[in-house]
Amino acid sequence: QVQLVESGGGLVQPGGSLRLSCAASGFTFGSSWMYWVRQAPGKGLEWVSSINTVGGSTNYARSVKGRFTISRDNAKNTLYLQMNSLKPEDTALYYCARDQFGGGRGQGTQVTVSS
Repeated sequence: QVQLVESGGGLVQPGGSLRLSCAASGFTFGSSWMYWVRQAPGKGLEWVSSINTVGGSTNYARSVKGRFTISRDNAKNTLYLQMNSLKPEDTALYYCARDQFGGGRGQGTQVTVSS
């Protein structure tokens, strides 16, 4: 059974940092491109970042480029998202997913950026 479990969210002040994790099971993680997507209150899903199977190629939405870093540890079947210089507009439910549209996503982890 495919399972993605996100963690690491929380409440942080503007300018702060968080590191999200996503534990994957039930599929060949090391052979799968992986994605982070997010959903802000009252809005649709937004692609945030993607990473290829070995971590050598990454892509970012313009809104997070230069502030967020996606990475993965295939030995641990885990995907990460390091988020720095957080802004209030980054407030959202963050999901890891198996495609850029949020397919197969987990339950999400809430990130709230507020003073």
